[in-house]
Formats: sequence, structure tokens, C-alpha cells
Amino acid sequence: MTKGAAAEEQSASRLIDERIRELGDWRGEMLGRLRALIREADLEVVEEWKWRGVPVWSHDGIICTGETYKSVVKMTFAKGAALEDPSSLFNASLDGNVRRAIDLREGDKVKVTALKALVRAAVALNGSKVRKRR
Repeated sequence: MTKGAAAEEQSASRLIDERIRELGDWRGEMLGRLRALIREADLEVVEEWKWRGVPVWSHDGIICTGETYKSVVKMTFAKGAALEDPSSLFNASLDGNVRRAIDLREGDKVKVTALKALVRAAVALNGSKVRKRR
């Protein structure tokens, strides 16, 4: 990673930290929990801040985003339609040809093992696309 890329990632990580703090409610707690699980699932994940304030996690391409709304925290997987979802985590954006999302509401429990497996599958899919281009 170049110095510029490392500085950009640190800046994005700070902005995500700030977002979690500023939410100050269950949404901040949920976003922080999801972030921790993503980082545990992929130790090489890169944090980004895109589209005027959306946390993004990438590895050889976007894995997922972490959007916060009034009643949900939404994890949108960029290539979710191409991923196996044996635990049926995806519950939103099911009609599209590319993306899939998980809407989490206050009090929802996170299926830790299944979510980490989904993150790893997204990383593997991104990696396979990178290898094909080479």
C-alpha cells in the first residue's frame, strides 16, 4: 500500500469511527459490530468513505457498504446476487441482478458465523475476478 493509500484509509477509518459515535444509538452499535465482524472475517479489508458519507469495505473490489437509516442498518453486498447465501441473510434488494442487502433493525441478532462466511465469499469472488483479468 502506498503512503497516499494508507493515509486515505486512515482518514476513512476515522470518518467511520465518527459516524458510529455521532449516531449514538442502536444504529451506531450495530454498525460498529458489523465493522468488527468484517475486519475479523478479512484481515486485509480496506475501509473507504464514498458517496458523501457511506462506509465501504473493499478487498480487490467492494465487498459491502454499511448504510444507516432511521429504522435500519443496511449492509449492501456489491456482488451479492452471485454469492451463495445458505443461511438466508439477504433480506433486501432481492430483485436486482447484482446487489443484495441485509437490513438489520433494532434488536436483531447478527448471525456471526454466517455473516463472516458471506464476507469471505465476497472477498473470494472479488479475488477470482482479479485473477481472471491478469
